[in-house]
Amino acid sequence: MGNGAAVEVIGTVVASQGKKQKCELQIQSIQLVGDCDAASYPLQKKRHSLEYLRTISHLRARTNTIGAVARMRSTLAFAAHSFFQQEGFFTFGDSDSYRDDTEGGNDVVAASKSKLLRDEDDFFGKPTFLTVSGQLTAESYACSIGDVYTFGPTFRAENSNTGRHLAEFQMIEPEMAFSDLTAVMDNAEAFVKHVVAVTMEQREEDFTFFNQFYDKTLKQRMEFLVNQPFIRVSYQEAIKLLQDEIKKDPSKWQFPHVEFGTDLANEHEKWLCENTVHGKACVFVYDYPKAIKSFYMRDNDDEETVACFDLLVPGVGELIGGAQREERLDLLTAKIKEKNMAVEDYQWYLDSRRFGSVPHGGYGVGFERLVCLMTAMDNIRDAVAFPRVPGNAFP
Repeated sequence: MGNGAAVEVIGTVVASQGKKQKCELQIQSIQLVGDCDAASYPLQKKRHSLEYLRTISHLRARTNTIGAVARMRSTLAFAAHSFFQQEGFFTFGDSDSYRDDTEGGNDVVAASKSKLLRDEDDFFGKPTFLTVSGQLTAESYACSIGDVYTFGPTFRAENSNTGRHLAEFQMIEPEMAFSDLTAVMDNAEAFVKHVVAVTMEQREEDFTFFNQFYDKTLKQRMEFLVNQPFIRVSYQEAIKLLQDEIKKDPSKWQFPHVEFGTDLANEHEKWLCENTVHGKACVFVYDYPKAIKSFYMRDNDDEETVACFDLLVPGVGELIGGAQREERLDLLTAKIKEKNMAVEDYQWYLDSRRFGSVPHGGYGVGFERLVCLMTAMDNIRDAVAFPRVPGNAFP
């Protein structure tokens, strides 16, 4: 009976005489259920690196770390659903395939045969892509039945091999009718506090494991997150804070040139949430320049910024992105044209503005980044069961 074998054991659980464990099993009988060739078994009796475990993702859940990640992930998902149900949100079955690119970019994954085929030869009748977001359809339902949310897979064809990106990941996307930017930020803050508190309580043993072996400040940081209000600063305030800091020693920065219109880099976001008046804290940065944000965000009265936010969290960076949506038909149509997007592809979306439009807003949570936050995993590929990344779509 070698390492890795599956066994059925009958015995009595008793208090342990050892110092490093609470209990032990006094065995009465043991039966081999599934044998394992210990010599060729990829998981030996030693601590394997997370890098190595990524090469055997179909087996790595048998390890202490990835098994604990899986349990934390499950509890976080349940806590997310419970939060929105308690808040009166409805969930609905969103589609994984779209003709439209929510973000207005080009990093989409084709779901149809080819962009080169005639439309009538394509399975869907038109070039179609795997969704990058459920937001647009969620808006139509929020403006029909009230607050809704989606929780499902999204896809980005971004050719990135960093520890921050996946080609397939889960997104939680609530959408709220009759809401402005402040209400959206309030809900996002309440959501994060809820799921973190619930998971800390229900997965205490796993949480202690990560605090002991991966980040000894994890428990302290999560308790601070739950108990302290999130800080809110405007984009222009954030730029001023960064400029003052960078002046002290520009050589410390990879991107020292920061001005209005700069798309904040990871190092900027990291500094903003790790150097607040309360030390390391969660920070909402809101009202970004319209030129660097998506077409659906509502224009502010200054005509330079849009009503949106990013929630920056120490150790993770951007956790949530949200906005009040542009509910005015003429302005939304003009913005679609300004982005050189095909207006005819968005007629269904514009209908929600033509026929009884209401102010509304929402946000998107990268679920795997939330898992990283709670488990102190540095690489997002360790926060998902089977990471899909450029060049690899299978276990």
